[in-house]
Amino acid sequence: MRLPRSGAGWTIAVFGLLALLLGALGLIWPETQLRLLGFEVPAERAPGDYTGTFLTASSMASFNMGVYYLLAVATEWRPFYRFTVWFRLVTFTVFTIAVLSDVAPDRFFAVAAWEGLGAVATAVGLWWDARRAPAATVDSVPGPVPATDAAR
Repeated sequence: MRLPRSGAGWTIAVFGLLALLLGALGLIWPETQLRLLGFEVPAERAPGDYTGTFLTASSMASFNMGVYYLLAVATEWRPFYRFTVWFRLVTFTVFTIAVLSDVAPDRFFAVAAWEGLGAVATAVGLWWDARRAPAATVDSVPGPVPATDAAR
């Protein structure tokens, strides 16, 4: 896989790699994942406790999301970068509300903060990349782009 080619791409790559690794962690060592999130890990689960099932599903979703983010970086899919900013801000809001309403432990706010800071970092990266991009001139004529320049 190629390294990111933009500031925004680096923010997406970091998030994607961490999502992939944390998803794998939850699939391989679910108790460790629960402890990282600040949840209790009882020695035995009660009948009808589907914590393991839910953790498997959310870990698989995190793993897949990491793959999607890394694919977006490999193709420099900028509309996806912009999309993630808004939805990571929504995630920040939902997770913050979960902590403030005692649905999740206080430590879970770290997940909300990660989402919010990641959204801001990607937004700043997109802004920075736009400032660095050469301005289009009136004389420039759109046409086919050589394959070596297609990702720039």
